[in-house]
Amino acid sequence: MSKIKIFSLGGLNENGKNMYIVEVDQDIFVFDAGLKNADDNMLGVDYILPNYDYLKENIDHVKGVFITHGHDEQLGALPDILKDLPNLKIYGTKFTLEILKEELDNSEIKTAKLIEIKAHRKINFGKNSVFPISLSHSVPDTVGYVLNTDQGAIVYTGNFMFDPSMVGNYQTDIGKLAYIGKKGVLCLMSESLYAPRKGFTSPQHRIQSLVNETLYKYEGRVIFHVSSTQLYRIQEIFNSIMDTDRNIVIMGRHLEHLIHTAIDQHYMSFDKSRIQNLKHLNDKNILVLVSDEREKPYSNIKRILRGYDKFLKLTDKDTIVFASPVYEGMERTVAKIFDNISKIGANFVEVSGKKYLDQHASSEDLMMMISLMQPKYYFPVIGEYRHQVENAKVALQVGMNEENILLKLNGQIATFIDGKLIDKNESVKVDDILVDGKTVGDVGELVLKDRELLSDNGIVIVSATIDRITKQILAGPEILTRGFIYVKDNIDLIKEAEKISLEVINENTKPNYIEFNKIKSGIRDKLGKYLYQETECKPMILIVVQEV
Repeated sequence: MSKIKIFSLGGLNENGKNMYIVEVDQDIFVFDAGLKNADDNMLGVDYILPNYDYLKENIDHVKGVFITHGHDEQLGALPDILKDLPNLKIYGTKFTLEILKEELDNSEIKTAKLIEIKAHRKINFGKNSVFPISLSHSVPDTVGYVLNTDQGAIVYTGNFMFDPSMVGNYQTDIGKLAYIGKKGVLCLMSESLYAPRKGFTSPQHRIQSLVNETLYKYEGRVIFHVSSTQLYRIQEIFNSIMDTDRNIVIMGRHLEHLIHTAIDQHYMSFDKSRIQNLKHLNDKNILVLVSDEREKPYSNIKRILRGYDKFLKLTDKDTIVFASPVYEGMERTVAKIFDNISKIGANFVEVSGKKYLDQHASSEDLMMMISLMQPKYYFPVIGEYRHQVENAKVALQVGMNEENILLKLNGQIATFIDGKLIDKNESVKVDDILVDGKTVGDVGELVLKDRELLSDNGIVIVSATIDRITKQILAGPEILTRGFIYVKDNIDLIKEAEKISLEVINENTKPNYIEFNKIKSGIRDKLGKYLYQETECKPMILIVVQEV
């Protein structure tokens, strides 16, 4: 019998950054490799990656990364990972790889080993095999994965829901799921995001009625803010347009490429002759699609609202529709966006996340999946810990034993030997890799705290120049501020700050040497107390003292 380890490098107790490891003896199978968007508190951070040191250290044993579908939460980390691990094999369905290729091209990665798979065709890895199975989600060609081992199957669902009306490239193969369940499932790893929601997700994920109402209610230009890879929702918008005389303009090369590719490869249905170029942006009866950049949610719509977009200028005659629920952690940003739209006087329609759901599994969907799989062990994944707990409660409702439900955090290992769970309290190193522009991994907690301090209270710089021989002050101390106070209105405060700094410098300057450390700590302590006493602010204080 083989030894099986299951753990996560990301995706537990959080939204996004999904990366799950199943290790069968020496063979390592990686399921998804996603990123997480930075929230409003992570100043300057573009996105967050899982720490993949485990893959680096065991690269010779990694059989491949198996991507469930084309969302950033599932594949967004790959451009960064492939820079370090260029020989890593990536498995995905045709359309999933099309999305990934676009991301890799943008990152100028040309040598990735992308292997196209098809649902319900087994991939052999010695005594183990991987079987992709079709599931329904908001992007076509979504699959879950069945890893067949001699102890039974390990099933990873990724994101899914049940909706009989989603057919073709969105269809769930329930027959295959039931077949897998009858063959024997050792462990089911199923998503948790909507576990607290009662009932099925379907039909609350459909927004076409809202789109129809909006198009008929508002005349003039309508601007839809969409998620670029939620193609099912974009298809609903297209379906509504076909019943009107409106044409569309797609803003953004990435979104335009994705939609044209989807139409050409029959993943979407729309008359391409009704897609106009940017010259038609100001047509009265036009519909505009705007999406997010990969790493910066709402960046494009914010640029438009600020008047910085060279093609699209908003007016009070426009109608703006947010066709996707607000990202968690971005509520403050979105509230400012809504306020700015109101200031312009444009009409505004929000797709409520409570009324219109994304295509994730609610409690009844989860119950149905568990009933089909009949797993021996159940491992809630994908979601914050409260979601995992609710997912565990769902499993209890359908008769699973509490001791067979695994609630884990990132890095905590579940070990199986001879088909039984062995609790060894093992763990692997996990961490967040913060990406700021082209800087990867150098942005840590201290940097974020400094940025927060600067954004709240600004900075004060104390500079002075001292003669190297005589130890006399040649210039300064001079006080410079940014983001702290308006200097012209606070001359007395600045003069007192210079006086305090001068006293500290003189106290720690001897005829033959200068105690620079004491000068810096002394100014930071005394000047900090004075500034807080006068302003109740704690700016960052930098001291620059040099000898010439």
